[in-house]
Amino acid sequence: MIKNRSIVTIDDVGDDDLNEIFTAAEEMDKLIKSGKKISILESRIMCTLFYEPSTRTRLSFESAMHRLGGGVITMADVKTSSVSKGETLADTIRMADAYSDVIVIRHPLEGAARLASRFTSKPVINAGDGSGQHPTQTIMDLYTIRKELGKIRGLKVTLLGDLKYGRTVHSLILALSKYDAKIKLISPPSLRIPEYLLHRIGDKSSVEVLDTLEGNIADTDVLYVTRIQKERFTDPNEYQSLIGSYSVNNNVLESMKRNSIIMHPLPRVDEIAPEVDQDARAAYFRQAANGVPVRMAIISKVLGGI
Repeated sequence: MIKNRSIVTIDDVGDDDLNEIFTAAEEMDKLIKSGKKISILESRIMCTLFYEPSTRTRLSFESAMHRLGGGVITMADVKTSSVSKGETLADTIRMADAYSDVIVIRHPLEGAARLASRFTSKPVINAGDGSGQHPTQTIMDLYTIRKELGKIRGLKVTLLGDLKYGRTVHSLILALSKYDAKIKLISPPSLRIPEYLLHRIGDKSSVEVLDTLEGNIADTDVLYVTRIQKERFTDPNEYQSLIGSYSVNNNVLESMKRNSIIMHPLPRVDEIAPEVDQDARAAYFRQAANGVPVRMAIISKVLGGI
């Protein structure tokens, strides 16, 4: 059970928890579409602390809480907060603890969410910590795969792009290994998945590490694309040299199965051509929309609303 517990990594969410969240998200989706007023978390308050830019994650979390009948207080710009005056993360979290019932945090430093959870008695939900993890994105991704393809277990999933710094794929690959997925990892050599993640997976799933997109996605059920994480590079020249390493366009679609899907955590830059948006296999905007019911389910479970 995740009631009153922090979600810092995907390991904090068990298999039974995932199934409960998926079921609850389906119910939340129905409630949204019904137009009925929802008051599951009336009088409860969520505090969102975003030390990094965000569109989908912050807005979907805040939309989710409002739809549940709760309230939201937010720090969306550190320049207008006491952080700009030198306030420590610990002190900011202590104040958020006093003002809210659950804290959602995004931070540029890996491990910041875990650190934050040590300074509050309230549940902390990690909305992305540097190149670490993004567990609620992974739950949303798994929900999308199940909704689009009818199952998760045993699928062939290809992760493409920046696998070194992309926190979404770090959480996702660990989760997919629990479902006996056949995983292909395609990236430039300098942006390969960290070795510790491969060690974590061990022999739970079949994993191939590849450099080339061509000839490697004909049997793929899910092509999960990520952008090159510009903000993680200390050397701008290195970033420039990697821009456009891969591009998913209509030519790539021709080599994919008709019943496969393309996912992306967004935002995209040039790794998926706009022409792909019109293809039924382009699931990334549907994926983003799933963020509201899934995060409604997560928040409600954490706060004991359902």
